[in-house]
Amino acid sequence: MSSLEKVIELFKRFPGIGPRQAQRFVYFLLAMPPGFRKELAGAIASIGNDAKRCLECGRFFSGSKHTHCSICSDSARSAEQLLVVAKDIDLANVERSGLYSGRYFVLRGTIPVLSKEPNKYIATGALKKLVEARVEKGLREIILAFPANPDGEHTEREIRGLLSPITDKNNIIVSALGRGLSTGAELEYVDRDTIRGALQNRS
Repeated sequence: MSSLEKVIELFKRFPGIGPRQAQRFVYFLLAMPPGFRKELAGAIASIGNDAKRCLECGRFFSGSKHTHCSICSDSARSAEQLLVVAKDIDLANVERSGLYSGRYFVLRGTIPVLSKEPNKYIATGALKKLVEARVEKGLREIILAFPANPDGEHTEREIRGLLSPITDKNNIIVSALGRGLSTGAELEYVDRDTIRGALQNRS
C-alpha cells in the first residue's frame, strides 16, 4: 500500500467520512505547501498530550493543568440539572446554543440494540458515581439527550434502569429531549431552535 493509499484509509476511519471525502482530503493536503502538512502533523501528534478528559463530566478539554474543565469548574452553573449526552460534540452543540446552564456528562457513545454488555460501550460506572455525588449537591433532574434512533432509544432505557435505584430514592426526575428532534437526528447537527424545542418539550 502506498503512503497516499494509507492516508486515504486512515481518513476513512473518521465518522461520516467515505472514500470520496477521504480522497478529497488527501489531494487537498498534496496541493498545500509542505509547511502546512508539517504543521498539521505536529498538531495531530501533540493533541494527545494537550487534551484530557474532565474528571467530572468526561469531556475532552485542553490547555489547562486542572483536572476539571471550565464548565465543571464554573460555580455559576446550575447544580439542579444534569444533561447526559453521547458524545463530546453533542455537548459542544448544546453549549454553543446558550440555552442550557446546568451540568453535563459525556457517556462516550450509545449502546447497540443487540448488545448484551452495555458497560463495554459507555461510561456507566462514571455516570452512576457522578449522579450519586451530585445528589448531595442538589441534583433534581437528569436530562437524557441521545440520538433519535434505535441505539439512542435503547441507551435511554438502559440508563433509566441503571439510575432508577438512585433517582427513585431521591425523587430525581429523569427526562428525555422532546421530539423536536426528528427520527434519526444526531444532536451534533441540530440547530439552536431545534435544541430549544427539544429542551422545552422534554418528558
